[in-house]
Amino acid sequence: MYLRRCYQARDGKRHAYWALVKSVRTARGPRQQVVAYLGDLDEAGRMGMQRTAEGHGGPSRQQEMFDGPRPRWVEVDVSAVRVEGTRDFGGPWLALRIIDKLGLKALLERLMPAGREQVPWSIMSLVLVVCRLCDPGSELRIAEHLIERSALTDLLGVGADEINDDRLYRALDQLLPHKAELEKHLQTGLGELFELKYDLLLYDVTSTYFEGQCAGNEMARRGYSRDSRPDCKQVCIALVVSRCGMPLGYELFAGNKADVRTVREIVTTMEDRYGRADRVWAMDRGMVSAANIEFLREGGRRYIVGTPKTMLRK
Repeated sequence: MYLRRCYQARDGKRHAYWALVKSVRTARGPRQQVVAYLGDLDEAGRMGMQRTAEGHGGPSRQQEMFDGPRPRWVEVDVSAVRVEGTRDFGGPWLALRIIDKLGLKALLERLMPAGREQVPWSIMSLVLVVCRLCDPGSELRIAEHLIERSALTDLLGVGADEINDDRLYRALDQLLPHKAELEKHLQTGLGELFELKYDLLLYDVTSTYFEGQCAGNEMARRGYSRDSRPDCKQVCIALVVSRCGMPLGYELFAGNKADVRTVREIVTTMEDRYGRADRVWAMDRGMVSAANIEFLREGGRRYIVGTPKTMLRK
Protein backbone atom coordinates (compact mmCIF):
# COMPACT_ATOMS: atom_id res chain seq x y z
CA MET A 1 0.00 0.00 0.00
CA TYR A 2 1.05 3.57 -0.52
CA LEU A 3 -0.24 7.15 -0.58
CA ARG A 4 -1.22 8.72 -3.86
CA ARG A 5 -1.83 12.39 -4.62
CA CYS A 6 -5.19 12.99 -6.33
CA TYR A 7 -6.67 16.11 -7.85
CA GLN A 8 -10.27 17.25 -8.40
CA ALA A 9 -11.66 20.33 -10.14
CA ARG A 10 -14.36 22.08 -8.13
CA ASP A 11 -15.73 25.63 -8.45
CA GLY A 12 -13.20 26.35 -11.16
CA LYS A 13 -10.30 25.52 -8.86
CA ARG A 14 -7.97 22.55 -8.59
CA HIS A 15 -8.14 20.80 -5.22
CA ALA A 16 -5.68 18.17 -4.03
CA TYR A 17 -6.26 15.31 -1.63
CA TRP A 18 -4.61 12.07 -0.63
CA ALA A 19 -5.80 8.49 -1.05
CA LEU A 20 -4.53 5.22 0.37
CA VAL A 21 -4.30 2.74 -2.50
CA LYS A 22 -3.15 -0.80 -3.05
CA SER A 23 -2.28 -2.84 -6.13
CA VAL A 24 -4.62 -5.73 -7.03
CA ARG A 25 -4.54 -8.25 -9.84
CA THR A 26 -7.46 -8.32 -12.26
CA ALA A 27 -8.26 -10.13 -15.47
CA ARG A 28 -7.01 -7.09 -17.38
CA GLY A 29 -3.78 -6.82 -15.40
CA PRO A 30 -2.70 -5.06 -12.19
CA ARG A 31 -4.85 -2.16 -11.07
CA GLN A 32 -4.81 0.36 -8.23
CA GLN A 33 -7.67 0.09 -5.76
CA VAL A 34 -8.50 2.91 -3.33
CA VAL A 35 -8.63 1.69 0.27
CA ALA A 36 -9.54 5.04 1.82
CA TYR A 37 -9.74 8.72 0.95
CA LEU A 38 -7.72 10.71 3.48
CA GLY A 39 -8.48 14.26 2.45
CA ASP A 40 -5.90 17.03 2.35
CA LEU A 41 -2.97 15.93 4.53
CA ASP A 42 -0.05 18.11 5.43
CA GLU A 43 3.44 16.69 5.94
CA ALA A 44 2.80 15.98 9.62
CA GLY A 45 -0.44 14.21 8.78
CA ARG A 46 1.19 12.04 6.14
CA MET A 47 4.04 11.09 8.46
CA GLY A 48 1.56 10.32 11.24
CA MET A 49 -0.41 8.11 8.90
CA GLN A 50 2.76 6.32 7.96
CA ARG A 51 3.89 5.83 11.57
CA THR A 52 0.46 4.54 12.54
CA ALA A 53 0.46 2.06 9.69
CA GLU A 54 3.91 0.87 10.76
CA GLY A 55 2.73 0.37 14.33
CA HIS A 56 4.87 3.09 15.93
CA GLY A 57 1.93 4.34 17.98
CA GLY A 58 1.52 1.21 20.13
CA PRO A 59 3.11 -1.98 21.36
CA SER A 60 1.75 -4.11 18.53
CA ARG A 61 3.16 -3.72 15.05
CA GLN A 62 0.87 -3.99 12.04
CA GLN A 63 1.92 -5.44 8.73
CA GLU A 64 4.24 -3.13 6.78
CA MET A 65 2.06 -0.78 4.75
CA PHE A 66 4.68 1.11 2.76
CA ASP A 67 6.85 -1.03 0.49
CA GLY A 68 10.19 0.34 -0.69
CA PRO A 69 11.44 3.89 -0.04
CA ARG A 70 9.10 6.32 1.69
CA PRO A 71 8.04 9.06 -0.71
CA ARG A 72 8.18 12.74 0.25
CA TRP A 73 6.14 15.39 -1.49
CA VAL A 74 7.00 19.04 -1.78
CA GLU A 75 5.07 21.50 -3.90
CA VAL A 76 7.33 23.78 -5.96
CA ASP A 77 6.29 26.75 -8.06
CA VAL A 78 8.64 26.21 -10.98
CA SER A 79 7.92 29.65 -12.39
CA ALA A 80 9.58 31.18 -9.33
CA VAL A 81 12.68 28.97 -9.46
CA ARG A 82 15.95 29.93 -11.14
CA VAL A 83 19.36 28.27 -11.22
CA GLU A 84 22.25 30.17 -9.68
CA GLY A 85 25.87 29.41 -8.87
CA THR A 86 26.22 26.37 -11.13
CA ARG A 87 29.61 24.65 -11.07
CA ASP A 88 31.27 22.24 -13.45
CA PHE A 89 31.66 18.78 -11.93
CA GLY A 90 31.88 16.13 -14.67
CA GLY A 91 35.04 17.39 -16.36
CA PRO A 92 37.14 17.82 -13.19
CA TRP A 93 35.90 14.50 -11.80
CA LEU A 94 36.86 12.64 -14.98
CA ALA A 95 40.23 14.41 -15.14
CA LEU A 96 41.05 13.33 -11.58
CA ARG A 97 40.03 9.77 -12.41
CA ILE A 98 42.48 9.71 -15.32
CA ILE A 99 45.15 11.25 -13.09
CA ASP A 100 44.62 8.45 -10.57
CA LYS A 101 44.84 5.84 -13.34
CA LEU A 102 48.14 7.33 -14.45
CA GLY A 103 49.52 7.38 -10.91
CA LEU A 104 50.29 11.08 -11.38
CA LYS A 105 48.94 12.20 -8.00
CA ALA A 106 51.16 9.75 -6.13
CA LEU A 107 54.16 10.82 -8.21
CA LEU A 108 53.58 14.51 -7.46
CA GLU A 109 53.26 13.79 -3.74
CA ARG A 110 56.56 11.91 -3.87
CA LEU A 111 58.39 14.57 -5.87
CA MET A 112 56.97 17.49 -3.86
CA PRO A 113 56.25 16.30 -0.29
CA ALA A 114 54.11 18.57 1.86
CA GLY A 115 56.05 21.17 3.81
CA ARG A 116 55.16 24.40 5.57
CA GLU A 117 53.11 25.76 2.67
CA GLN A 118 49.39 26.32 3.31
CA VAL A 119 48.36 24.29 0.25
CA PRO A 120 50.68 21.43 -0.80
CA TRP A 121 52.43 21.99 -4.12
CA SER A 122 51.16 18.61 -5.31
CA ILE A 123 47.57 19.87 -4.91
CA MET A 124 48.34 23.14 -6.70
CA SER A 125 49.91 21.12 -9.51
CA LEU A 126 46.72 19.08 -9.84
CA VAL A 127 44.74 22.32 -10.15
CA LEU A 128 46.98 23.32 -13.06
CA VAL A 129 46.70 19.92 -14.74
CA VAL A 130 42.91 19.62 -14.44
CA CYS A 131 42.28 23.17 -15.66
CA ARG A 132 44.61 22.58 -18.64
CA LEU A 133 42.58 19.50 -19.54
CA CYS A 134 39.11 20.99 -19.06
CA ASP A 135 39.48 24.65 -20.09
CA PRO A 136 43.01 25.70 -21.11
CA GLY A 137 43.96 29.22 -20.14
CA SER A 138 46.42 31.31 -18.18
CA GLU A 139 47.05 30.99 -14.45
CA LEU A 140 45.40 34.38 -13.95
CA ARG A 141 42.24 33.18 -15.72
CA ILE A 142 42.20 30.03 -13.58
CA ALA A 143 42.38 32.06 -10.37
CA GLU A 144 39.91 34.77 -11.34
CA HIS A 145 37.31 32.88 -13.39
CA LEU A 146 37.61 29.09 -13.64
CA ILE A 147 37.93 28.11 -9.98
CA GLU A 148 34.71 29.80 -8.88
CA ARG A 149 32.79 27.96 -11.62
CA SER A 150 34.32 24.55 -10.91
CA ALA A 151 33.75 21.85 -8.28
CA LEU A 152 37.47 21.11 -8.38
CA THR A 153 38.13 22.69 -4.98
CA ASP A 154 35.55 20.38 -3.36
CA LEU A 155 37.04 17.36 -5.10
CA LEU A 156 40.55 18.28 -3.90
CA GLY A 157 39.48 19.44 -0.43
CA VAL A 158 40.79 23.01 -0.66
CA GLY A 159 39.07 26.36 -0.41
CA ALA A 160 38.45 28.48 -3.50
CA ASP A 161 40.00 31.47 -1.68
CA GLU A 162 43.26 29.51 -1.35
CA ILE A 163 43.71 29.31 -5.14
CA ASN A 164 45.33 32.49 -6.44
CA ASP A 165 47.55 33.40 -9.35
CA ASP A 166 50.64 33.77 -7.15
CA ARG A 167 50.39 30.19 -5.87
CA LEU A 168 49.72 28.88 -9.37
CA TYR A 169 52.80 30.60 -10.82
CA ARG A 170 54.94 29.35 -7.94
CA ALA A 171 53.60 25.82 -8.54
CA LEU A 172 55.04 26.01 -12.06
CA ASP A 173 58.43 26.85 -10.53
CA GLN A 174 58.12 23.83 -8.24
CA LEU A 175 57.26 21.54 -11.18
CA LEU A 176 60.06 22.62 -13.50
CA PRO A 177 62.94 20.76 -11.77
CA HIS A 178 60.99 17.49 -12.16
CA LYS A 179 60.23 17.99 -15.87
CA ALA A 180 62.22 15.01 -17.19
CA GLU A 181 60.86 12.56 -14.59
CA LEU A 182 57.28 13.72 -15.19
CA GLU A 183 57.60 13.34 -18.95
CA LYS A 184 59.06 9.86 -18.62
CA HIS A 185 56.32 8.78 -16.20
CA LEU A 186 53.56 10.13 -18.44
CA GLN A 187 55.06 8.55 -21.56
CA THR A 188 54.90 5.13 -19.93
CA GLY A 189 51.51 5.63 -18.26
CA LEU A 190 49.75 7.12 -21.27
CA GLY A 191 51.23 4.47 -23.55
CA GLU A 192 49.81 1.68 -21.37
CA LEU A 193 46.46 3.35 -20.64
CA PHE A 194 45.64 4.39 -24.21
CA GLU A 195 47.80 1.86 -26.11
CA LEU A 196 49.79 4.64 -27.76
CA LYS A 197 52.43 3.91 -30.39
CA TYR A 198 55.72 5.80 -30.40
CA ASP A 199 57.09 4.30 -33.60
CA LEU A 200 56.62 7.61 -35.47
CA LEU A 201 57.70 10.88 -33.85
CA LEU A 202 56.78 14.27 -35.29
CA TYR A 203 59.11 17.13 -34.46
CA ASP A 204 58.69 20.86 -34.98
CA VAL A 205 59.58 24.20 -33.41
CA THR A 206 57.38 27.16 -32.58
CA SER A 207 58.00 30.37 -30.63
CA THR A 208 56.34 32.75 -28.23
CA TYR A 209 57.26 36.39 -27.77
CA PHE A 210 57.35 38.74 -24.77
CA GLU A 211 56.40 42.36 -24.27
CA GLY A 212 59.20 44.36 -22.64
CA GLN A 213 62.96 43.98 -22.35
CA CYS A 214 63.03 40.61 -20.46
CA ALA A 215 66.33 41.58 -18.86
CA GLY A 216 66.12 38.67 -16.43
CA ASN A 217 65.58 36.00 -19.11
CA GLU A 218 68.80 34.98 -20.84
CA MET A 219 66.93 32.88 -23.40
CA ALA A 220 64.78 35.78 -24.58
CA ARG A 221 66.38 36.90 -27.84
CA ARG A 222 65.28 38.45 -31.10
CA GLY A 223 65.10 35.97 -33.94
CA TYR A 224 62.86 34.69 -36.71
CA SER A 225 59.37 35.62 -35.50
CA ARG A 226 56.52 33.27 -36.44
CA ASP A 227 54.14 35.82 -34.91
CA SER A 228 55.33 38.68 -37.16
CA ARG A 229 56.73 40.51 -34.14
CA PRO A 230 60.44 40.98 -34.90
CA ASP A 231 60.44 43.91 -32.48
CA CYS A 232 59.89 41.60 -29.50
CA LYS A 233 62.18 39.13 -27.83
CA GLN A 234 61.11 35.50 -27.90
CA VAL A 235 61.97 31.92 -26.95
CA CYS A 236 61.71 28.85 -29.18
CA ILE A 237 59.72 25.80 -28.07
CA ALA A 238 60.70 22.46 -29.55
CA LEU A 239 57.94 19.83 -29.30
CA VAL A 240 57.98 16.10 -30.03
CA VAL A 241 54.63 14.30 -30.39
CA SER A 242 53.44 10.84 -31.34
CA ARG A 243 51.56 10.11 -34.55
CA CYS A 244 48.23 10.82 -32.77
CA GLY A 245 49.51 14.14 -31.40
CA MET A 246 50.26 13.05 -27.82
CA PRO A 247 53.24 15.07 -26.50
CA LEU A 248 56.36 13.04 -25.75
CA GLY A 249 58.57 15.90 -24.59
CA TYR A 250 59.56 19.50 -25.13
CA GLU A 251 62.63 21.70 -24.77
CA LEU A 252 63.19 25.45 -24.70
CA PHE A 253 65.82 27.20 -26.81
CA ALA A 254 67.01 30.76 -27.12
CA GLY A 255 64.84 32.92 -29.36
CA ASN A 256 67.60 33.36 -31.95
CA LYS A 257 68.40 29.65 -32.38
CA ALA A 258 67.64 28.33 -35.85
CA ASP A 259 65.46 25.22 -36.21
CA VAL A 260 68.18 23.33 -38.02
CA ARG A 261 70.51 23.68 -35.01
CA THR A 262 68.05 21.97 -32.62
CA VAL A 263 67.80 18.56 -34.29
CA ARG A 264 70.87 16.87 -32.83
CA GLU A 265 70.05 18.03 -29.29
CA ILE A 266 66.38 16.99 -29.46
CA VAL A 267 67.04 13.55 -30.95
CA THR A 268 69.82 12.87 -28.42
CA THR A 269 67.67 14.06 -25.50
CA MET A 270 64.72 11.86 -26.48
CA GLU A 271 66.96 8.83 -26.97
CA ASP A 272 68.68 9.35 -23.62
CA ARG A 273 65.32 9.64 -21.91
CA TYR A 274 63.34 6.89 -23.66
CA GLY A 275 65.98 4.70 -25.28
CA ARG A 276 66.91 4.16 -28.93
CA ALA A 277 63.83 2.26 -30.11
CA ASP A 278 63.09 1.46 -33.74
CA ARG A 279 61.25 4.65 -34.63
CA VAL A 280 60.88 7.09 -37.51
CA TRP A 281 61.57 10.82 -37.13
CA ALA A 282 59.42 13.15 -39.25
CA MET A 283 60.56 16.76 -39.73
CA ASP A 284 59.93 19.61 -42.14
CA ARG A 285 62.46 21.13 -44.50
CA GLY A 286 63.52 23.74 -41.94
CA MET A 287 65.35 20.98 -40.04
CA VAL A 288 67.36 19.71 -43.01
CA SER A 289 71.08 20.20 -43.41
CA ALA A 290 73.91 17.97 -44.61
CA ALA A 291 75.21 17.68 -41.05
CA ASN A 292 71.80 16.67 -39.69
CA ILE A 293 71.27 14.05 -42.40
CA GLU A 294 74.71 12.61 -41.67
CA PHE A 295 73.92 12.56 -37.93
CA LEU A 296 70.65 10.67 -38.50
CA ARG A 297 72.26 8.17 -40.88
CA GLU A 298 75.31 7.42 -38.79
CA GLY A 299 73.18 6.25 -35.91
CA GLY A 300 71.07 4.00 -38.11
CA ARG A 301 68.04 6.19 -37.49
CA ARG A 302 65.12 6.24 -39.88
CA TYR A 303 63.66 9.56 -40.93
CA ILE A 304 61.26 11.38 -43.24
CA VAL A 305 62.24 14.98 -43.94
CA GLY A 306 61.19 17.67 -46.35
CA THR A 307 63.68 18.56 -49.04
CA PRO A 308 64.72 22.25 -49.22
CA LYS A 309 63.78 23.93 -52.48
CA THR A 310 67.45 24.55 -53.27
CA MET A 311 68.10 20.77 -53.24
CA LEU A 312 65.09 19.65 -55.30
CA ARG A 313 67.11 19.48 -58.56
CA LYS A 314 69.63 17.20 -56.89
